[in-house]
Amino acid sequence: MLKEFKAFILRGNVLDLAVAVIIGGAFGKIITSLVNDILMPPIGMLLGKMDFTNLFWAMDGGSYASLKAAEEAGAPLLKYGLFINNIIDFLLVALVIFLVIRAANALIPKKAEEAPAPTTKECPHCLSTIPLKATRCPHCTSQL
Repeated sequence: MLKEFKAFILRGNVLDLAVAVIIGGAFGKIITSLVNDILMPPIGMLLGKMDFTNLFWAMDGGSYASLKAAEEAGAPLLKYGLFINNIIDFLLVALVIFLVIRAANALIPKKAEEAPAPTTKECPHCLSTIPLKATRCPHCTSQL
């Protein structure tokens, strides 16, 4: 069982997947930082100095000065501002991954398509085209 597990782990697909998950996690942190620290502040400024992370609805009907104050009070919250940030985060990650895959596909040389296997051959006597498996030419009746 240990040998089978070792063979499974050392297969290229598993190692590629592990590397992709690790890089994807780090890449996700970069995109999250881009959204939260670079993109959302200017968008908030354009919308009247709005901080999306501080948008919430207290379901208990209370009025709280900030999200942190509402969380400290233990109020049930709908944090739709964080949801908006996560949607923008997801869309940016999807866009960047699309662009990276598109660029990588452009760099990978395309393989020449292999010609299909021939299904016909020429008769050595009359040079007419005949099926590959033919043993006698239908045109000149020569034995092949």
